Amino acid sequence: MFIDKVKIYVQAGRGGDGCLSFRREKFVPFGGPNGGNGGKGGDIYLVSDKDMTTLLDFSFKPHYTAQEGEHGQGNDKYGRGAQDLYIKIPCGTVIYKLDGTNRELVADLVDPGEQVLIAKGGRGGRGNASFKTHNITAPRIAERGEPGDKFDIELELKLIADVGLIGCPNAGKSTFLSRVTAARPKIADYPFTTLSPNLGVCNHKGRSFVVADIPGLIENASQGKGLGVDFLRHIERTRMLVHIVDAYGYDNKPAWKNLVLINRELARYSKKLVSKPMLVALNKLDLVSDKKERAQLVKKLSSEIKKKKNSTIDKNIFSISAVSGEGITGLLDEIINKLKQLPSAVIKETPESAGGKVKQYLFQPEYTIEKLSGGHVFVVSGKKVERFMNMTNFGQEQAVRRVLNILKKMGVDKALQKRGIKEKDLVRIGEHEFEYTLSSPLKKNEK
Repeated sequence: MFIDKVKIYVQAGRGGDGCLSFRREKFVPFGGPNGGNGGKGGDIYLVSDKDMTTLLDFSFKPHYTAQEGEHGQGNDKYGRGAQDLYIKIPCGTVIYKLDGTNRELVADLVDPGEQVLIAKGGRGGRGNASFKTHNITAPRIAERGEPGDKFDIELELKLIADVGLIGCPNAGKSTFLSRVTAARPKIADYPFTTLSPNLGVCNHKGRSFVVADIPGLIENASQGKGLGVDFLRHIERTRMLVHIVDAYGYDNKPAWKNLVLINRELARYSKKLVSKPMLVALNKLDLVSDKKERAQLVKKLSSEIKKKKNSTIDKNIFSISAVSGEGITGLLDEIINKLKQLPSAVIKETPESAGGKVKQYLFQPEYTIEKLSGGHVFVVSGKKVERFMNMTNFGQEQAVRRVLNILKKMGVDKALQKRGIKEKDLVRIGEHEFEYTLSSPLKKNEK
């Protein structure tokens, strides 16, 4: 089963908690704090693997979680860092990060062995030995481990091939693939026999190249009709196209109309597709015995191609029969000749090519304050303040005083007062909720 698009959930490992410990031994003076730091949580990497050809495995296992770091221990023992998680994906996979309705391009892994850090593990919390100062010689405070990144990502596979076969259903694309390669796709006399792309390697006169057979296209395929554009993405990476045209036409349309129709659908889907070099092969000529009829078919196709100015379609029409092998050698010779003139490197996806905007890095405030409807709940959001909250152990009095002092120095108290906060209003930071009081501006809500 061929799967080329999946959504998975990744969660990097949380850092280990720091240890609250003191050295207490008989006859050993000046013991002091000796709580060690927690270990770092595991990162998650995506690695391209040449032996994988589909995303089927991810449909059975859509959740991936890295290991957490070990907790720190007494006697200044640091927790062990967790092992990183490496997830193998097929070459040619485009990775998108999902955030609500937004989809951000992260990476495009084309070459074997490429890897990208997709989710970063949290750092380990500090033990009380790290908080020792000249003024605080016996700190009773230890941090919790920082949570790792977690979000949904979308994997979209685009097959890497040299030549892409396109055309209407039953044009003979699969038969052509089985003729020139060792691939054995399903072949039948009804439309949409091919429901997923097929790959094959063609060896001709000492040269080899990869051929991709794409399921048949019909009118309004770019708008989702038939198999839609589900598989058009696979020919975006091909270096050139071969349009297989049925000599007897399809859907009560003559061959030349189907040629125009398919090229129009390619243009609607992507301008990159119509800019690729294309050869036109008139197939099933073993059923056309009259030489005059053959010549008329070729002449009509040639006239339609010549009407398009600045077109990348080759003016020569190749008359072939995928069943008998007639004309196949000449077509393969021309394919090899074209491939010699084309760059071999695969063009990777970029935010511009994917239709997205270039990512801009802007200086933004450390936190924002939102007043919810009703006027008695204030939500403070920001990566920095939320990290402080997540790493604070609220069971330790010194830790609570420390984080409240940090929020005060960051100006959260003054900002809340400017927004009109009143006594006993609620302040929400991440998953934590506080009750605002004038004596102690933020007091942890135990409810």
